Amino acid sequence: MEINPQIESSWKEILREEFSKQYFLELKEFLVDEKSKHTVYPPGSQIFNAFNLTPFGDVSVVLLGQDPYHGQGQAHGLCFSVCRGIKPPPSLVNIFKEINSDLGIPVPNHGCLEKWARQGVLLLNATLTVRENQPGSHQRKGWETFTNAVIEKLSARRVGLVFLLWGKFAQEKEAIIDTNRHYILKAAHPSPYSAYNGFFGCRHFSKTNEILARHGLHEIDWRV
Repeated sequence: MEINPQIESSWKEILREEFSKQYFLELKEFLVDEKSKHTVYPPGSQIFNAFNLTPFGDVSVVLLGQDPYHGQGQAHGLCFSVCRGIKPPPSLVNIFKEINSDLGIPVPNHGCLEKWARQGVLLLNATLTVRENQPGSHQRKGWETFTNAVIEKLSARRVGLVFLLWGKFAQEKEAIIDTNRHYILKAAHPSPYSAYNGFFGCRHFSKTNEILARHGLHEIDWRV
């Protein structure tokens, strides 16, 4: 089966080897079968949205999520983000609350984070697809191998990136990041179950901009 994903050209070149590996061929077969029986999110054209909006050389910040949203119209290929017109989920609301507390930016009336992606924030979920209304349903099918390779290539080929690792799952990725070359900011997950255990007050948004400014890089405008 030929794999020719619709993904931005710099990423396609860097990830070329991954697309020809056995695990990715099996992942592709799984998705074809899954889509023949179930509704899968996000739509096929948006699976690689994070890559298409943030080319490899433009990445300055990496925000790691776990799984796409599994409700109708929510997921569009960017972690934590939802399409305009969709009510922001609780974790995203908490992210906006922390930005407001940290930087004084008003909480927005939508949850689309494309503006961040276009400024160099790679909004990467570990798993890039999900079956409707079944969270975690596409975990351990190959996506994690692929997204780990993405993190490893960023770690090896770039320098001075800021990795935002929220919650235990994201923090486990620290093992594949060269901490001598990159900055890691860790906090609790912004979920309502854990946000009060160290996400609120983490000030990761101003801290990220302080790091970027120190390197002469463009700070992120965290307004959406």
